[in-house]
Amino acid sequence: MVQEPRRGIAGLGRAAAPHLFFLPVLAVAVAVRVIAVRGYPAPWWFGDSAGYLKVAIELGPGDLRPSGYPFLLWLLKPFHSFTVVVAVQHAIGVLTGVLVYLLVWRAGQAAWRRRPPGRIAWRRWLPGLIAAAATVPVLIPVHQIALEHMLMSDFLFTFLLLLAMTVILWRERMTWWTGGLAGLVMASAALTRSAGLPLILVLLVGMLLRRAGWRACVSAAGVYAVAILAYMAWFNSVYGQFTVAKASQIWLYGRTADFADCRIIKPSPELAIMCPKQTNPAISPAFSSMWTDDSAFRNIPGWVTGPHADKLAGEFAWKAIMAQPGDYAAVIVRDTFRSFEWERKPYPTPWTWHQYEFSKGEEWADDDALLAERYDPAGSGRPRVVEPHASRVLAYQDHAAMPGTFLGYMMLAGLAGLVRNLRHLGRWRVGGGLLHWLRTVLLPGSLGLALLVIPAATADFDYRYVVPAVPFAIVAAALALLPRPYEPETGTEPGDGAAAGARAEPGPGTERGTDGSGTAGDGPDQPPAEPAENDENDEVDETDGADAREPESASPVTADSGQRSAHRT
Repeated sequence: MVQEPRRGIAGLGRAAAPHLFFLPVLAVAVAVRVIAVRGYPAPWWFGDSAGYLKVAIELGPGDLRPSGYPFLLWLLKPFHSFTVVVAVQHAIGVLTGVLVYLLVWRAGQAAWRRRPPGRIAWRRWLPGLIAAAATVPVLIPVHQIALEHMLMSDFLFTFLLLLAMTVILWRERMTWWTGGLAGLVMASAALTRSAGLPLILVLLVGMLLRRAGWRACVSAAGVYAVAILAYMAWFNSVYGQFTVAKASQIWLYGRTADFADCRIIKPSPELAIMCPKQTNPAISPAFSSMWTDDSAFRNIPGWVTGPHADKLAGEFAWKAIMAQPGDYAAVIVRDTFRSFEWERKPYPTPWTWHQYEFSKGEEWADDDALLAERYDPAGSGRPRVVEPHASRVLAYQDHAAMPGTFLGYMMLAGLAGLVRNLRHLGRWRVGGGLLHWLRTVLLPGSLGLALLVIPAATADFDYRYVVPAVPFAIVAAALALLPRPYEPETGTEPGDGAAAGARAEPGPGTERGTDGSGTAGDGPDQPPAEPAENDENDEVDETDGADAREPESASPVTADSGQRSAHRT
């Protein structure tokens, strides 16, 4: 009777042991964020912050931007505390790192669990070690933490998009309701930042490559469409326009201001007013054409949200793109590669890039102060610096910044994994390697690249747009470099024809049998294999040995099978 609790505790200890590498990373991530909240109890205000907060107070569709992030602020409004808002945003940032860990750890479990048992139990630690390392670029760099501290939507957009991808990668054969869940979460991400609207196509292609099933794909697309259309109907009831924002073309106009030459475009007299001009070369053309005194919108009634501004901006932008397609492509390539520079530069303005770092102090406008009092009458939104915690954050900031070049390395690692997967177990398996790469790496890699290219193609480069791409790039790199799953009966891996009848339930890095059942014929009734002989003085890989004796119908990546195999002898 006394030994049962001890066995239970020992079992929990064995189950938690592979995750010990992640605990120090998680502890540092949480500790730094706690110090940041104590040193800077109020969020940082950005140019878009007042608009988000006003929408949250009034709970209506935003005129310039969708209302996904204001809805989160509205949910937290009963607390009447901006400090609570900042704490919740940091907690969501930590959950983003946890999702990265779970995806990579589960793929590692699938890659090594069914390998032939070895004499040393080192393989059971590898998934946790690799997954913990993958979370470092997401949880530790100061610019990740700083973005969570801002009254902005980027951190929430990143989490929702990663959550939608997690639902898709978790199991290859999705049900209709998991497809619907992925579509709903993706719609939430798109309504948090409009840059996510076209990304549903990337997710659907990923589902098709993973053979998610037509029911799941239709469910995802249907739920996504219904959610977006419902928001557009709400927007139409308020503003009389069936869209997600009153000004959707002005951002593209700002992008074309970087290269548009009216001598080439030859616009009509009506559009000539939109020809960009720039008097301050220290400010990017896109920013100048939108927000400074050089902006053409200053001469249009209603500014950027006026009834004619969006129409004129769209017409001019598309004429510029059609007349100068090479210049447009060159701007996209140039600004995409800005993401991989080693040091940050004063772009798009001499002051904007400093707003993405912790500072010694901050000021805010009187209009922002009055708006903040409507959300929190106690005044917790006023920028404050509390010592000695703020000095500790600044000292951390000097040593914990990740250069953009490392993001480029992550992208290259995802591509290099394609070559690595073409060779397996000493043989070239081009078909299986390419198929495995397409089904596991292409989705996160494409999302990471899209998050860099879409702003460069539709708006302007901003260092704020680089940070959300990191979780997807690191997941793609990790999945690409992990070994391909191994099939013990055939010595092959999913994707090879010889293993079509002996495939187990897949995780993020595995494939499924052609019948979709994940079984090896009538495998559940097969007797277990004889255990391998080991020297009793050597440490035995209990996890691998247990899995080698499981029936082929058992899942190599689900939590319950992992617990069973950890306790077998």
